[in-house]
Amino acid sequence: MIEQSIKRDLSNWKSIVSKYQKPDNKKAILQILTSFMPFLALWVLMYFTYSYSKALTLGLAVINAFFLVRIFIIQHDCGHQSYFGSRVWNNITGVISSYFSTIPFHYWARTHSYHHAHTGMLEHRDIGDIDFLTVTEFEKRSKWQRFWYRVFRNPFVLFVIVPIFYFVVSLRLPLINLKVIRNMNYKQLINNVGLIIAYCTLGYFLGWERFFFIQLSILGIFMIIAFWFFYIQHQHEHAYFSWKDNWDFLLASIRGATFYKLPALFNWLTGNIGYHHIHHLNSLIPNYNLVRCSKENPILNKYVNTINFKESLKLINNKLWDEKQNRMISFREYYRTAAV
Repeated sequence: MIEQSIKRDLSNWKSIVSKYQKPDNKKAILQILTSFMPFLALWVLMYFTYSYSKALTLGLAVINAFFLVRIFIIQHDCGHQSYFGSRVWNNITGVISSYFSTIPFHYWARTHSYHHAHTGMLEHRDIGDIDFLTVTEFEKRSKWQRFWYRVFRNPFVLFVIVPIFYFVVSLRLPLINLKVIRNMNYKQLINNVGLIIAYCTLGYFLGWERFFFIQLSILGIFMIIAFWFFYIQHQHEHAYFSWKDNWDFLLASIRGATFYKLPALFNWLTGNIGYHHIHHLNSLIPNYNLVRCSKENPILNKYVNTINFKESLKLINNKLWDEKQNRMISFREYYRTAAV
């Protein structure tokens, strides 16, 4: 079985990945400069193009949304305390980044750490990931509940409506009832107040309509990109999901996360988060070391689910986790099997 082969060939995975977790302050600072400076420069350019062509401004928003992804990956690494060697600088950089991404730094870092500790556990699939049902759970739902689940898993809802709700509501209100996360609620509130002050100030001096057109365009595209990555990184066809009693961390990392093989430019723009299996093996590896870790240790890529962009588009059809087949299936597959 593939699971036994993974455990055998990667029995020393901790020693393999640990050497790459040492932060490099020079690389970190260079990445900050090549992320924040282009973002701010494009933002200013969008401000001036707004008067001449809103279409051009939206085109620039697409590019700038990827630089915002890059900024968010810096925030993400700071949340893992992996970006700098200093906790103080990780926290300072993470908080500053959060006012660009609008994602509260301390609150999100805590929920994301929970995701890492429980990734692939069916009991905890709704925190830090996009929720889904197993085939058995879907069968137990009423017709009305099934209808709303089908609505939820519709691509437009999942990658447009849900991200908006997540950014506008879920990240602003203390909705997660877990003690380790409740302790961060006051910092979530501080982030909200800071954003309101910053947005009102910028809107007043730059013009309300222009500021919000530019900012919300960037954020809207950024939301879609972020949700797309979270989706394809964990809800691919041959993913790994298990109930807690049988859950295995190594398998959850190698089989549960994808190796999203993207062109070099997009790897750069997305902070190498496509190397998601390695990130889940050791979240202390800063993003700027992930590629080197992968290239120097091909054994880490032997059993992972590797997908390119074209292949990832097919994952939109994944709707339910079939525990009998250990794979994600579409509604069409489910109803075809149920009809037999």
